[in-house]
Amino acid sequence: MELTVLGSSSAGNCYILQNEHEALIIECGVNFKEVTKALNFNLKKVAGCLISHEHGDHSKYINDFLNSAITVWTSSGTNKALIPKIKGFRLPLLLEAGIMTRIGNFKIIPFHMKHDCAEPYGFYINHPEMGNTLFATDTYYLPNKFAGLNHILIECNYRMDILMKNVEAGRIPALLLKRTQESHFEYENCKNALLANDLSGVRNIVLIHLSDSNSHAIDFKQGIENATGKPVHIAEKGLKLNFNKTPF
Repeated sequence: MELTVLGSSSAGNCYILQNEHEALIIECGVNFKEVTKALNFNLKKVAGCLISHEHGDHSKYINDFLNSAITVWTSSGTNKALIPKIKGFRLPLLLEAGIMTRIGNFKIIPFHMKHDCAEPYGFYINHPEMGNTLFATDTYYLPNKFAGLNHILIECNYRMDILMKNVEAGRIPALLLKRTQESHFEYENCKNALLANDLSGVRNIVLIHLSDSNSHAIDFKQGIENATGKPVHIAEKGLKLNFNKTPF
């Protein structure tokens, strides 16, 4: 199994988990042409696409996915928020928090997140080749602990001291301070959430959705590595990682 990052920012988000035979796409916030290219133009291998919430940087290209006969899965609240944007007869299928859904050979258990939208989800994803992967983005709090993790994709959007300096310098409007604190994962909160889980089986931690102006990728990577003792990667466009359960 391989992870491919096509985008991980407010400009657009999309991640692909794929092997030779099947693929699971998480988020549809980047141009569909980039997605098809990353799949080597083999859309038949796509088992489905997960959307965490309705904001455009995660859902903008939903019509391209649906019109290409890719099954999209999301929460009931996100579905209702997206319906006015959908053009065509195909609609997303619904996931329910805490209930496992099989999508191809992927098993998905969604869970509630904390963000300023209708019904945001994170995803606990299992595949025989990959093991267990946690995907958590656009949240200010992670309400659950997770067993048997092998890979983690987790938002590390900003650090409070950087954000405050930008507000004090007038680079960021003060009105955005509260919204950021109540919508995105701060560095220390991200670190504490990771340390609250059993990381003994984790092979990769991928920090996703870093703010362009309120983060520091090198510091975040080094700090999380020091705290967890695990390999840490920054989700930059074009990143590819081996996401097998074991390295062999």
